[in-house]
Amino acid sequence: MDQQQPTFDPVKFKEATRKQWDSAAEAWNRWGPLLSRWLGPATELMLEMTDVKRGSRVLDVAAGAGEQTLTAARRVGPEGYVLATDISAGILDFAASNAKLAGYTNIDTVVADGEMLGAISADPFDAVISRVGLIYFPDQNKALGGMRDHLKPGGRVGAIVYSAGDKNPFFSIPVGIIRRRAALPAPLPGQPGPFSLGDPTVLAKRLVDAGFRDVRIERIDAPVRLHSAMECLQFEQESFGALHQMLAGLSAREQDDAWAEIEEALSQFERDGQFAGPCEMLVAAATK
Repeated sequence: MDQQQPTFDPVKFKEATRKQWDSAAEAWNRWGPLLSRWLGPATELMLEMTDVKRGSRVLDVAAGAGEQTLTAARRVGPEGYVLATDISAGILDFAASNAKLAGYTNIDTVVADGEMLGAISADPFDAVISRVGLIYFPDQNKALGGMRDHLKPGGRVGAIVYSAGDKNPFFSIPVGIIRRRAALPAPLPGQPGPFSLGDPTVLAKRLVDAGFRDVRIERIDAPVRLHSAMECLQFEQESFGALHQMLAGLSAREQDDAWAEIEEALSQFERDGQFAGPCEMLVAAATK
C-alpha cells in the first residue's frame, strides 16, 4: 500500500503562528529599539512607495507590536488614521499600549486574520501595508485580495519581505542548523515561510495575480547590528517562535547543542567588537 504523503495544513499552521506570537509578544516588543534600527529604513521606503502622507488613511496588516504603525501615524498626522491588525491578540495589546503611551489618538487596533480582512468594517484606505507579515500567510493571494478590497481606487499596497535565504544568513543559518539537527523534512508544497517571497519575480506575480498594477520592487540592505553573536542568538531565541517549534522534537540537551552551534556559526559576522548579520529585504508596492 502506498504511504500517503503529508500535506500542509493551513489551519494548524495559523493556530501555531498565533500561539507563537502570543508567546513572543513581550520579547518582540522589548526588542523594539533594535527593530527600529534594523527595519526602519525599509519601513520609511515602504511608506514613501505607498505615498503615505499627512491625512492618509492606512491599514497595517500583521502589525505586531506596532513599531511601524507608529511610524505611519507620525507621517499621517492627526488628520490621518491608522488601523493596526494582527492574528495575535497578545502582541496587538502591545501595539495599542505603545500607541497610547506615545500619545497617538489616530490609531485603532483590531484582532484579525490577515486572510480574512473582509470581516473588518472600515472606510476605504489610501494605503495598506504589511511588514514581514505576508510571507507567513498560507494563502498569500487571498490576503492580497483582501488588502486590495480595502483600498480606495488608485490606493497602494506595500510590503516588506526577506529576499533569498543566502542573502539573509543571520536567519537562514539558524534555520538550516535546526532543520539538520532535528532531521526535519523540506517544507511542504504551499507552506509559507521567511523566504517564500524572496524571489522578486514570485513577489511581483503574487501582486499581479491579486489584481494590482504598477508593481515596483526595491532591494534594501538591512544588516542586523548588535554587540555580538550571542546577543543576536538571544534576540532570535526570544523573538522567533518558529525556531522553537522546529526544535520541539529534540531533548533539552540537544536543543542546547543546537543553539551553541548557531552561536558559533553566527560569530563569523563579528568584526571589531560588533556584530552585523547580513540581511536583505525586498520592499514592494503596487496600485489598485
